[in-house]
Amino acid sequence: QVQLVESGGGLVQPGGLLRLTCTASLGIIGFYTLAWYSQVPGKPRELVASITDIGITSYADSVKGRFTISRDYSKDSVFMQMNSLKPDDTAVYYCGAGFDGSVSVWGQGTQVNVSS
Repeated sequence: QVQLVESGGGLVQPGGLLRLTCTASLGIIGFYTLAWYSQVPGKPRELVASITDIGITSYADSVKGRFTISRDYSKDSVFMQMNSLKPDDTAVYYCGAGFDGSVSVWGQGTQVNVSS
């Protein structure tokens, strides 16, 4: 069974940047959807960004122009470049992958804290 492992989270000041990486143990070829979700305590997981197998990307309105999702098949990884970070971006970020429009495999999450 494929496993997703996220990395790159941490503490950053407002206006700073982070790059999240999600690596799949069995590769990312074959997944229709690769996505990043965020979750804060007491709230449901929310879609932040997604990319399809043909490279179509989608973003939550709150991150448009600041976050960029990308993938590299040679590295079996999907990335999210997070620029101009805001305190409201503080959350646990999860990588997800699916064979259709829904996510069927999740990573363990990586914490992002944006604070001065």
